[in-house]
Amino acid sequence: MKTYNWGIIGCGDVTERKSGPAYQKTEGFELTAVMRRDAEKAEDYAKRHNVPKYYSDADKLINDSEIDAIYIATPPDSHEYYALKVAEAGKICCIEKPMAPSHKACLNINKAFKSKNLPLFVAYYRRSLPRFNQIKSWIDANKIGEIRHINWVLNKPANDIDLSKKYNWRTDATIAPAGYFDDLASHGLDLFAYFLGDISKANGIATNQQGLYSALDAIEGNWIHESGITGSGSWNFGTEKRVDSVKIYGSKGQISFSVFNENPIELDCNGKIESLVIEHPENIQLYHVENIKKHLNNSAIHPSTGETAAKASWVIEQILAIN
Repeated sequence: MKTYNWGIIGCGDVTERKSGPAYQKTEGFELTAVMRRDAEKAEDYAKRHNVPKYYSDADKLINDSEIDAIYIATPPDSHEYYALKVAEAGKICCIEKPMAPSHKACLNINKAFKSKNLPLFVAYYRRSLPRFNQIKSWIDANKIGEIRHINWVLNKPANDIDLSKKYNWRTDATIAPAGYFDDLASHGLDLFAYFLGDISKANGIATNQQGLYSALDAIEGNWIHESGITGSGSWNFGTEKRVDSVKIYGSKGQISFSVFNENPIELDCNGKIESLVIEHPENIQLYHVENIKKHLNNSAIHPSTGETAAKASWVIEQILAIN
């Protein structure tokens, strides 16, 4: 069994618990190097996580001969820049979601990796979580009959950093045009395509209601899957309460769940309700990373690749009416 030495570009908050330890816990994977532009922070991360090497220069990590694969965990506006360098170096890659700020950039990345015949993954890790695969099994088994429609409402109040108007790259329109929508809604829209098949058409309206930052903060969207299933969503990031509610309506019942909250998933079929609590692993990307290993060993096909992630970026652009 081959051991793959991984390097991380951008060892920020998401890598502390969600993803970084998952690479260390996966058999056959070693987290060998990390990079952060602040050398002291890179060194601190490496020491705390027992990582042998650290860099403040991404090119040095990318071209380190010991590194076989690279996980890009920087803000999305830099994903294309680093991914093209990784492809040029001939290395396996996983990119944080969203894959890139534009569909065009996603296509550029995919083209580069395809030309080198290199595996490319994107961290839409919900496709690998048992909680959501249980929902998919209900759908695939026709538990609610023919599916007609899916609806998602995601609301959250403005947080302290929003209200302070301090800089936050997640709400900087030059990095994420729709702010939290880009960061959060991308998870759900990608997941819905996993459940129900690719989306063939989408549209929407978007605005900035609060004026707290440059990105959009209120979005409404509609879409249709290639199968004919319709979808609708509402995302608002300035409401009184947090709401995260998805309902899938079928000819014989419905499925209810949250994308981010860990409340029970529910199957309502002919008046009988089945409610299940399926907890996430301590490191939420663990199954995603384990599936990367299975893919590299040719024992399974990873559910989240550059091609599937590019489709999610296309849907986002359609909803935001970005051409």
